[in-house]
Amino acid sequence: MANSAQQSSMKIYLRLLKYVLPYWIPFAISILGFLLFASSQPMLADMLKYFLDGLQQPKDAMLLGIPLVVGVPLLIVLIAIYQGIGSFLGNYYLAKVARGVVHDLRCELFDNMLTLPNRYFDNTNSGHLISRITYNVTMVTGAATDAIKVVIREGMTVIFLFGYLLMMNWRLTLVMVAILPIVALMVTTASRKFRKQSKKIQVAMGDVTHVASEAIQGYRVVRSFGGERYEQQRFHDASADNMNRSLAMTRTQSIYTPMLQLVIYIGMAVLMYLVLYMRGDATPGALIAYITAAGLLPKPIRQLSEVSATIQKGVAGAESIFEQLDSEPEPDLGRVERDALNGRLEVNDLTFRYPGSEKPVLENISFVAEPGQMVALVGRSGSGKSTLANLIPRFYRHDTGQILLDDVDVQDFTLRNLRRHIALVTQHVTLFNDTVTNNIAYGDLAGAPDEAVRRATAAAYADEFIERLPQGYRTLVGENGVLLSGGQRQRLAIARALLKDAPLLILDEATSALDTESERHIQAALDEVMKGRTTLVIAHRLTTIEKADLILVMDQGRIVERGTHRELLARNGYYARLHAKQFEERHEDAGLEPSV
Repeated sequence: MANSAQQSSMKIYLRLLKYVLPYWIPFAISILGFLLFASSQPMLADMLKYFLDGLQQPKDAMLLGIPLVVGVPLLIVLIAIYQGIGSFLGNYYLAKVARGVVHDLRCELFDNMLTLPNRYFDNTNSGHLISRITYNVTMVTGAATDAIKVVIREGMTVIFLFGYLLMMNWRLTLVMVAILPIVALMVTTASRKFRKQSKKIQVAMGDVTHVASEAIQGYRVVRSFGGERYEQQRFHDASADNMNRSLAMTRTQSIYTPMLQLVIYIGMAVLMYLVLYMRGDATPGALIAYITAAGLLPKPIRQLSEVSATIQKGVAGAESIFEQLDSEPEPDLGRVERDALNGRLEVNDLTFRYPGSEKPVLENISFVAEPGQMVALVGRSGSGKSTLANLIPRFYRHDTGQILLDDVDVQDFTLRNLRRHIALVTQHVTLFNDTVTNNIAYGDLAGAPDEAVRRATAAAYADEFIERLPQGYRTLVGENGVLLSGGQRQRLAIARALLKDAPLLILDEATSALDTESERHIQAALDEVMKGRTTLVIAHRLTTIEKADLILVMDQGRIVERGTHRELLARNGYYARLHAKQFEERHEDAGLEPSV
């Protein structure tokens, strides 16, 4: 089991390293730099040999044909320059690779997020998605670049120092090799623990981001319902959990590093005993150089052992990143693309249930909306109206029945082309922290002429309030339009849909956030806009759909009644009861007695 987990870690790490390949030139330069740095280490130790030999024979000692008194200081300065060049090349070019990998991974994650199906967002909270793009990516690049920096620089330092020690005295050096299996065992054991702890830290970090983003987005609800203490407690608990998990990892690392260092220094102690015991004919300078080179070994070996924690953090982060990148994108198997559609909508025997649910949300739904007609869906909350509206642009994929647009199954269109022919306005308006113009002329509409934007805002009765804004159409609306009222946000969303000028318009409770006067204005505008355009209206207020060509009354996922407003009232059934109830409520709100 442990072996398969290790293989899995290696597979993830090798996949991670593929992100370094596009930067192989700066990566190669950085490796060259670290090689220069590593090779300078035994040079410095060797200088001590000449220095001590020079102390014993100050007049006769020569180094490369130069008297030692000049040669040693000169060579130390040259080695320092050589080491500095290596350090600069290694650190700078590897940082270049690291920044590139961070950028590529973040962009790939974000691009992938835009292709994921709706159910992925339904099942994954936004805090964890944001945490992946910010925190996890940083951990991953640490494993892909910083860890490599330590492995190459310190690894090559160990190799060069060992090579130097073997050259100086191979018998003594083999004694040091005896401790390597113990070091390897300690590194392997710690690696497994680091990876488990890293995964827990990343989940805890996602919880911190999630709680914070919810409190920020819902700050009005938090304040109006006195939720400050509750949110404080939630955040403090999530942050404390993250802190405790991070401390647990630090504790493991803090215990493991000195233990490893103890093992290395015991080896060093044995080595020094043997040097003193088996010195033979070696000069003091040679012995000091040997001990100095051996003394330089513990630091790189310790750093090599500590890199395991960085790698395991990265592997744990990479696991969650690759899990998202490997998720199936939104299915887009259609091949049909049309430049223009008439807008005929036909639904045949449609049944839909959410994945993992046995009970259908929609059952045997059938109706036809001819071009230019207005079809209204009414019914209690939870009757399936919005689900039906979401199936037409394929936000969810249906398995049973057909949805035809101009006699072509919506499954046969490419997603981009299908959605280009549908304008959608929902009760939950999404606006971006940008100008009024850029919020209306958004996405494919970007760059639309100012005259077209103004016509759309006039049709949505939004121009009157836009012109009163501090900078008019150039006013920033704040995050999700927080600087605007609910009705103003809704009118901008309607203006966006009108600018799109699609043959099929879906209004999902589009006038729910409007006051009576605004609703009357927009209803008049919509009456004009609906001409020549098929409109599917989901309405709570029945007064907004009295002119509909067809009203479908839904209950528990089925169509229980259909007809025009007059026909349904005359039938005195489900619709008539809904209408009577709303009529009664409206009169009560106005302070009038209901008519008998």
